[in-house]
Amino acid sequence: MDRVRISIDLCEPASQQLKVKLEWTPRVLQQSWLMPIWTPGSYTVRDHAQHLHSLQFEQAGLAVSTKRVAPSCWTAELVSLDPVCLTYTLEARQLTVRTNHLDPDFASLCLPAVVMLIDGERWNPHHLRLLLPDGWLGHLPLPQVDAGYEAKDFDHLVDAPVHAGPFHSRPFAVCGHQHELLTIGVPPMGWPPTFQADIEAVCTAACTLMGTPPPAGNRYQLVIQLLDQGYGGLEHDHSSVLQFSWDALTKKDGYRQLLQLIGHEYFHQWNVRRLRPGAYVPYRYDRAEISDGLWFAEGITSYFDLTLTLLASKSDRQTLLEDLGKDISHVLLNPGCRIQSLADSSREAWLRLYKQTPANSVAQISYYRLGTVVSFCLDVQLRQSGSALSSVVRDLWLRLGRYGKGYEPKDLIQVVADHNKSLAEVLPTWLETTIDAPIHDCLNSLGLIAVPIHSKHADVGMQLSKQNDRLLINKVRPDSPGEQAGLVPGDEIVGAHDWRIRGLEHWQALLQGPEHIPVLYARRGRLSTTILKKKDPIVERWEITWDAGASSSQKELRDRWFSIV
Repeated sequence: MDRVRISIDLCEPASQQLKVKLEWTPRVLQQSWLMPIWTPGSYTVRDHAQHLHSLQFEQAGLAVSTKRVAPSCWTAELVSLDPVCLTYTLEARQLTVRTNHLDPDFASLCLPAVVMLIDGERWNPHHLRLLLPDGWLGHLPLPQVDAGYEAKDFDHLVDAPVHAGPFHSRPFAVCGHQHELLTIGVPPMGWPPTFQADIEAVCTAACTLMGTPPPAGNRYQLVIQLLDQGYGGLEHDHSSVLQFSWDALTKKDGYRQLLQLIGHEYFHQWNVRRLRPGAYVPYRYDRAEISDGLWFAEGITSYFDLTLTLLASKSDRQTLLEDLGKDISHVLLNPGCRIQSLADSSREAWLRLYKQTPANSVAQISYYRLGTVVSFCLDVQLRQSGSALSSVVRDLWLRLGRYGKGYEPKDLIQVVADHNKSLAEVLPTWLETTIDAPIHDCLNSLGLIAVPIHSKHADVGMQLSKQNDRLLINKVRPDSPGEQAGLVPGDEIVGAHDWRIRGLEHWQALLQGPEHIPVLYARRGRLSTTILKKKDPIVERWEITWDAGASSSQKELRDRWFSIV
């Protein structure tokens, strides 16, 4: 059987460089190949080829001239169809779930940032071999064949994250299916004795929610990289890779947040990996494909990850209200909700979500956060008509997801209509406009109230942070006192009321003073002054509380909502 043979050499980890070799038998004389410009699941162009050097192409031991026809694409002309060999070196210094890292302790590789896609070979088998330092073991969710790993095609290969180092994995079970847990790093206080059982419970809750066993069956790998700082995850068909801070585990809600992150990425087996926006069936590795369905991919998943710990009996109802309140607060207080619709947030993910700037931080809304809140409103209104959001997602899974078919906006509207026709008619307005979803009405129908919590300080409409002994403005809210005073992100606050300001505590103390604040600031090294006029404290967050006067029908609906499924 024709196949592409790949070897990745990690034997010089201190160099933080990995050497890659691809060998195949060409079918035509003109050959071309490309390095993917993005990592599926992370919707922004990363130009992985920027980390590549020393590319060489050979046939029968002789160098063949290549031409770079695009930043991430090469071509070559052959004189025969004899086997060829492509080699190159990659810098591996970025420890994220979507890039490559190699050091003397371990390797973490995301293969879209490693392996070239050879024109005409995408749907043919790919065989991977790892060359490892002594004492290292390789860990990846592919079947082992011929001293290596076998993938049915390129997509299957690059969807398998690679981890290697002097550590071992251990099994865990979900609904009778054997999975693999790989933890890289141990918190100073150690993992909780119930850690594995808690993981199993949260993953089982995801299966309960979807009404099916795990789609990955017996081949699923959960990788947790424990770091001094960091948070995030990336989903794959048969695995997920998470990063979490050990310091966060010492915080009150840290452990639950880790379990929620695990549940989020595990739930992606259904929603995103197999039930996928149509724009990503199949993936286009050479371009950014726009989709307005990312709100469903991530917003629905984010909504359910809040609930999985409750469904797994690892949290309680009050905790769910606290977590939901944080997302509702973010939406109600973010000026981006007046500028960007939920569908536009999805469409513009490639340009904005992963490229935060002071400007777009107030001109956009995350489809994770707004998607969570819209999902909540959908769930409540579906339950009022005797259905539930979980039922809608299960229907979509049965119709499309289990077959790997992509969905379009009309598919989402149609399945909602099958459960609640009037809700399907209003859903496009929630998605395509900046009109608020009925958050307060939905809370009220559950016998819940959103209570505004005001700031302890006067409002100046600015967010400041201390950086290298300098107090800098990070954000300025539109139409706020800060904007009216002519201050902009990047300005350094030097003093106020003729006093030097050395930190946030000084600044907050001055906010307790007179209404007008003479401010000395520096912009591009030049000093200037302005007058900042304070306003009354504003709402800084919303808390979800129980309505003591809730009716029996509200309580009954609330109980059904808390049932999750």
